[in-house]
Amino acid sequence: MKIEPLHTDGVLLAELGRRLARCRLNAGATQSALAYEAGISKRTLERIEAGQSVQLANFLRLLRVLGLVDNLEALAPPDEPGPMDLLRMKGKRRRRASARGAGVRR
Repeated sequence: MKIEPLHTDGVLLAELGRRLARCRLNAGATQSALAYEAGISKRTLERIEAGQSVQLANFLRLLRVLGLVDNLEALAPPDEPGPMDLLRMKGKRRRRASARGAGVRR
């Protein structure tokens, strides 16, 4: 399934769970073994694979063991101002948002 912006949280969690379960199976790991290696409980891994909500730290531990942490770079790329931004701001970094540009960039 392709992940789309209009999917509900539940649909996105379920799809991520399915994909992580597939990664685990492709690695030939049992839930017990992977959970132990990640430092999480087997029940937490079951919850992740079932698409239920879990703590972000546990999710990151699982990604680390599966070798998927590098993929987070695409999720949240580093904030690097462009050349025009640097000129406009005289080399200073932005510290807050203005009301004029309110809203989330997509």
